[in-house]
Amino acid sequence: MSAYALKQYRIMSGLILLIGIGMISSCVEVAKPYDQIPPGIWRAELTLDKDVKLPFNMESSYDEDGRLNIFILNAEERIKIEEISFGTTKLLKDTIVIGFPLLDTYISGEYRENVIEGTWHVNNREDYEVPFVAYHGQAHRFTTNITEPDADLTGKWAATFELETEDEYPAIGEFVQKGNNLTGTFLTETGDYRYLEGTVQGDKFSLSCFDGSHAFLFEGSISDTEILSGSFVSGTHYVTNWIAKRDDDAQLTDVYGLSQITTPDKKIDFKLPNSEGQLISLTDSKYEEKAKLVTIMGTWCPNCLDESKFIIDYLEKHPNDNLEVIALAFEKYRDKETAISKIKNYKERLSIPYEILMAGYYDKAEATKKLGFIDEILSYPTLLFVNKNNEVVKVHTGFNGPATSQYEAFQSSFDRLVNEITK
Repeated sequence: MSAYALKQYRIMSGLILLIGIGMISSCVEVAKPYDQIPPGIWRAELTLDKDVKLPFNMESSYDEDGRLNIFILNAEERIKIEEISFGTTKLLKDTIVIGFPLLDTYISGEYRENVIEGTWHVNNREDYEVPFVAYHGQAHRFTTNITEPDADLTGKWAATFELETEDEYPAIGEFVQKGNNLTGTFLTETGDYRYLEGTVQGDKFSLSCFDGSHAFLFEGSISDTEILSGSFVSGTHYVTNWIAKRDDDAQLTDVYGLSQITTPDKKIDFKLPNSEGQLISLTDSKYEEKAKLVTIMGTWCPNCLDESKFIIDYLEKHPNDNLEVIALAFEKYRDKETAISKIKNYKERLSIPYEILMAGYYDKAEATKKLGFIDEILSYPTLLFVNKNNEVVKVHTGFNGPATSQYEAFQSSFDRLVNEITK
């Protein structure tokens, strides 16, 4: 072959190769237009036990700056993830960490195509790791089956948990059913069971909630239109049975009468360190001749987080020079340095304008003994309304938050009591 012919052959071969590549590339799927996980709805599952799986939903999206946002979805609740990070393993597998820093938990996993698989970690519990998986593009929560419900569960239900045990306790179920979709919550004397979402299929129903701290799963049966019975699983450590009867007039014990101040004159005081190590007391000049809200709480507690946000919002909307707030934090770490670091993080992230004092370990019996002026701490949070003379006017146990019908009533009573103690 002549030099000229060889040159022409190479040119033609190159053109044929380029045409071939073009034809092949026209059949190849276009690269994904996002840098990390795909946007859209996800169905996630936590494996609490071998045969117990708790489902919930997530949603991912990208803002105008290309920043990834992830939300946990429970009925009306949308929890924005505070920390998201990505990495790569030694085996070149892509990883993601979904953090709940205020609640001291996180999800870590590997992601490929449309699946994230990993573990939910709870830092303040030893060896507490729960298998986690999430599938992109799946919008259902429990099932894709559609079976006509045997009853409409909308309404109020008088419930009893821990049946036939010494720990038996009352609750109220509040549900709204639309077709097969079921939402609602359970109220107890020490707080509510968050935003629950699920389904009714025939004579069976299921509800779940995951908020970064709580992993709640309720499953049950409809005996007739007036009676429900089922099981309640909380994380990997707790399971119990319950029964409920339809009752539009169901009531719980007044949350203002559950815990009592034991000092004869109803006066209280304490001297505890803040996150900077300074000892703070109600007798300090900052608090003299002022009314106080003293909240007994923990940074690990979602109901306490709800209350903290409520108080912050209230102070912004109702500035009052005659009112001060102090939080007494009982933490899940006995190590003081670790506990104080959690308090600092909580205070900074929420921009809390009042003192949070390191009060002790979260065990309720220990906390009651540590304070000495209350007969029993039944719940975190517990809120004390204290007048200018450091006398406790009211004690409010627990916090029935925005998922409940009692939230509006709490707001009204809170405002009334604040006005009473600040006169």
